[in-house]
Amino acid sequence: MKLRKIISFAIVLCLIGGTFTHAESTGWGLSFQENGQPPVGNAGAEDLLQYNAWYIGDTEQKTIYLTFDAGYENGYTSTILDVLKEKDVPAAFFVVGTYIEANPELVKRMADEGHIVANHTATHPDMSAISDLESFQLELTQTEELYRAATGKDMPKYYRPPRGVFSTENLKMAHELGYKTIFWSLAYVDWYRDDQPTQEEAFSKLLPRVHPGAIVLLHSTSQTNAEILGQLIDQYRSMGYTFGTLEEL
Repeated sequence: MKLRKIISFAIVLCLIGGTFTHAESTGWGLSFQENGQPPVGNAGAEDLLQYNAWYIGDTEQKTIYLTFDAGYENGYTSTILDVLKEKDVPAAFFVVGTYIEANPELVKRMADEGHIVANHTATHPDMSAISDLESFQLELTQTEELYRAATGKDMPKYYRPPRGVFSTENLKMAHELGYKTIFWSLAYVDWYRDDQPTQEEAFSKLLPRVHPGAIVLLHSTSQTNAEILGQLIDQYRSMGYTFGTLEEL
């Protein structure tokens, strides 16, 4: 199981290499070269900007952008929302359409409490395998419609590719549809339901590697995240960080 974690983490969060000049599918990758400093992505921040895509904020400001991916409900989202409310911290929740269908009250609570509820597609496919704009758009508009039905509001135009798999064509299509694509600059292996990291393992990744402008990806399905979130927020604040929203990017 531990080997599976190492392999999966290497796939998702390694430096994949190559240039950002082709339409081939790739997974979002990061190389952490020095604790406390921004990592290097396998696409540069300025390259991404031409498609209104982001993986990091202003690296001169000690601001953190807290984001959660929500593919299904595992019983911890209410606790996470309680902590965010208690600590007065904004977040963005990237939700799958099926999550909205199954949990409309939780989604409404996210929106009512001032969090951004963003688009993680309707069915969580490999979006890089979709080559035509109509099919790509359908994955986003279906989620928008479900969100509108649950909240009575229009969904903010932020999109995160499932599993971080993307192509330049994906980025172009999302941009054409008025979306900002949001990757991340800090994450850890927190998504295995039956193999959760210990709190010590979580802090060992999330504290040393935090950096100015960090877009932090956590999964709301994680029991560990629900348990550590309050302390994590306090630790970040003690390090001089504040919390911003994706609207500031």
